[in-house]
Amino acid sequence: MAKGMRDIKREIKSKQNTKQITKAMEMVAASRLRKAQEAAQAARPYAEKLKEVVANIAAGTRNVKHPMLENRPIKKTGYLVITSDRGLAGGYNANILRKVTQTIREKHKSTDDYVLFVIGRKGRDYFRRRNMPIVEEVTGLPDAPTFADIKTVAYSAVTKFAEGAYDELYLYYNEFVNAITQVPTDLRLLPLEEVGGNGPVTSYEYEPSPEGVLEVLLPKYAETLIYSAVLDGKASEFGARMTAMGSATKNATKIINQLTLTYNRARQAAITQEISEIVAGANAQS
Repeated sequence: MAKGMRDIKREIKSKQNTKQITKAMEMVAASRLRKAQEAAQAARPYAEKLKEVVANIAAGTRNVKHPMLENRPIKKTGYLVITSDRGLAGGYNANILRKVTQTIREKHKSTDDYVLFVIGRKGRDYFRRRNMPIVEEVTGLPDAPTFADIKTVAYSAVTKFAEGAYDELYLYYNEFVNAITQVPTDLRLLPLEEVGGNGPVTSYEYEPSPEGVLEVLLPKYAETLIYSAVLDGKASEFGARMTAMGSATKNATKIINQLTLTYNRARQAAITQEISEIVAGANAQS
């Protein structure tokens, strides 16, 4: 019984240490979540304004021709998948990886039919283990990523589409709703659709020409959408981690209470047994 009590006490200590770690991780994620949420929300107006400018130019320019606006026969598809570098974030990575894997299995029969651009170590390792074709990867993003951190992969994904390396590009990421809810989202990034809009067209003069301005803005617009998705992904990651660590802390507390109750019962049983042995010994001597 004494050995059993020592084991229970050791297990209680272990769970208390785990609880301290998960509580600390929850607090860190909560502090980083607010900054990441503010960054994600701040990036959206810029993307919307850029879309408005592109739409205005496209609507005011007849017969706009650009590789990023052309719908081609689909022979090959590109996927840009945004995950995290670290785990302990609930279903944050699993949900988006499951979604993109299911799509690939349904649409493609061969690895020659698609390519992958991956942001995040979890996604990279997942696709590597399955021998899926990764063209480019970015890992080790800071908690507050800048556009420079993902510029290489964003530029490469957009440029390769314009060059005809594949005929469509999909963006997979977790859209941030709130700290509890993150929605796995797929967006057809290229070719760009509905940039023309239905609103009134404002007349501007462009130098050197509307087509020349559009030539520069369309790639920037696509890259901006990717960066905005990265910021959404970071906010979603911290929200998912905060929720997961909060649940882990509650579970650890519950287990500690159960073990404490078991320990007290075992201790009470041991004391009762010792008293019974003393009384029995005293009766035997009388």
